[in-house]
Amino acid sequence: MYKAIIQKILFLFDAERAHHITFSFLKVVCKLPGVPKALKKSYTIENPKLVRNLFGLAFKNQVGLAAGFDKNAQLFDELTNFGFGFIEIGTVTPKPQEGNPKKRLFRLKKDRAIINRMGFNNEGVDAVVKRLKNKKTDIIIGGNIGKNKVTPNEEAVNDYLICFRKLFAVVDYFVVNVSSPNTPNLRALQEKKPLTALLNRLQQENALQQQRKPILLKIAPDLTDAQLLDIIEIVKTTKIDGVIATNTTLSREGLQSENKNETGGLSGKPLAKRATEVIRFLSEKSKKAFPIIGVGGIHTAEDAIEKIQAGADLIQIYTGFIYEGPALIKQIQKKLLSLD
Repeated sequence: MYKAIIQKILFLFDAERAHHITFSFLKVVCKLPGVPKALKKSYTIENPKLVRNLFGLAFKNQVGLAAGFDKNAQLFDELTNFGFGFIEIGTVTPKPQEGNPKKRLFRLKKDRAIINRMGFNNEGVDAVVKRLKNKKTDIIIGGNIGKNKVTPNEEAVNDYLICFRKLFAVVDYFVVNVSSPNTPNLRALQEKKPLTALLNRLQQENALQQQRKPILLKIAPDLTDAQLLDIIEIVKTTKIDGVIATNTTLSREGLQSENKNETGGLSGKPLAKRATEVIRFLSEKSKKAFPIIGVGGIHTAEDAIEKIQAGADLIQIYTGFIYEGPALIKQIQKKLLSLD
């Protein structure tokens, strides 16, 4: 029904407008008696064989929702009904910001992809914390944190610390986002020296808590092999808990859609091969020294299995969720069970 009806209706609207329509619709529908239960029955598989224990957390299954979809933590409880094992909110910044000027989100239908240049648009960490305090489900929540656009890189650590401290009580793990291509100079923080300093400072803050929480690093797919080797060394040195591979790409290789040259980060099917290459490289070169969450171009159950076989412990979807619909989550879980 999703592809036949719902997607066709949503694709009549501008991509960002369609996103807001979806949120409003799900908020209303999930308040109707019996709807959450019906959605869970249709989309959720409860099976102990799907459970994965990583960095002290028990994930009901390996399929998560990537950051960027529920930026402001508005829909995480409702999205749980579709069978996700975990949901990542954000990217969140200390202060609210509008992000880049619209139009800033583009579907590339021929390529089954999306280009976005959103620019960390969000309502700020305080609004997100307020919503997460009212969480009604037991879904694992990741907090993806970043810096405000106006904050210079030399002061970026302060922004990450503010988000870390405020979100600490309401999320289960953290993701440090220094890999978005849509905030000026942000990717410079991926360089070895500033990134090591940032992660060490967050780990110092983590150690002050009664019980520390996992910290993961989200990296770009556009890093060279030398830079990826640096990432492995940084993870080892700073003792963070894992890596999310990968964020969106600046590459436009092989695209066919008319709007392929829009500025921003590319996600979806064209990213699948490179994301898998990065996962495999990190897994093999580190000798599986840390957990990896694989994301990028997962549109089928086979795509998910490919990421896991390359070395991913968990996977996340976003663009595939938009193009394929919520049935994709169940399809992946069924495939995982069939391989068990």
